[in-house]
Amino acid sequence: MNKKHITVAMGGYSSEFEISLNSGGIVCNALDKNKYEVYPVHIMEEGWYFVAKNGTKHPVNKADFSFDNGTEIIKPDAVFNTIHGTPGEDGYLQAYWELLGIPHTSTDYYQAALSFNKRDCLSVLKNFGVRAANSYYVNEGSEINVDEIILKTGLPCFVKPNRSGSSFGISKVNNMSEIMPAIEKAFLEDTEIIIETALVGVEVSVGVYNKGEEIIALPVTEIVSENEFFDYEAKYLGKSQEITPARISDEETAMVKKEAIRIYKLLNMKGITRSEFIIENGKPYFLEINTNPGLSSESIIPKQAREAGMTLTEFFDILIQNVLKTE
Repeated sequence: MNKKHITVAMGGYSSEFEISLNSGGIVCNALDKNKYEVYPVHIMEEGWYFVAKNGTKHPVNKADFSFDNGTEIIKPDAVFNTIHGTPGEDGYLQAYWELLGIPHTSTDYYQAALSFNKRDCLSVLKNFGVRAANSYYVNEGSEINVDEIILKTGLPCFVKPNRSGSSFGISKVNNMSEIMPAIEKAFLEDTEIIIETALVGVEVSVGVYNKGEEIIALPVTEIVSENEFFDYEAKYLGKSQEITPARISDEETAMVKKEAIRIYKLLNMKGITRSEFIIENGKPYFLEINTNPGLSSESIIPKQAREAGMTLTEFFDILIQNVLKTE
């Protein structure tokens, strides 16, 4: 059997590039070497390179996403996309690969762009009755009316970059004097800001993926942060408990899984997504959906896959087999 050439894309141009490199490394190690030749490709602002085992870098030809592996020119049969943030989670690379006819494990470019923009994604989903917090939007350079913000969202509230991940630039605001510093912090990550009412309840995270035509929800994870919310330290530096399965009722588990699958279908997603909810008064309120969720050892999706009875090798194989062209 001829092995398929699988490029694992990692890195990116955002604050999340180090997390992406960790995710990419996990995927490279876990992929079945009996079935695939695996090539780590770093997509960074300073250049795109295939990085060989000895550390040497081979430039990627952006005309067709090929590269020299030292003995031959490799054109990937598929790309396993592990880039968090731009340009791998916001649609740019998805559109590029689709133009080149290269299958990839992430969702299509429009769905990636829509879901990466929290404001636009919420606007679409609220039309379908998806529950979410009250929200207020600010663009950089526009006039900021703090009284108007508080009237819409109340206190406490969250100030977030509209287009970023891994909780970079997010602040929880408990009084009016904290609003402007929080907005300035968020503007360091993005030119668009979303401000949302702070919901009170149990925070949960649900992975959803497709296996061919079947759409499956992974076990639900409960997030208990030592900090005031699930920030970067909580996510990646051990300042949280991530409990899988979540300590919620069977009814709440079924409800949040059903809603996560409904959102996946409404947005016409592919591959693996991770949706975040707050369960307040027994009802799930949608926070956001990630189309390239973290796959590092500290990440939620690998824990959910293992809880579902799969090894990472088995799980990642499903994602690749979904997109490989049959000959």
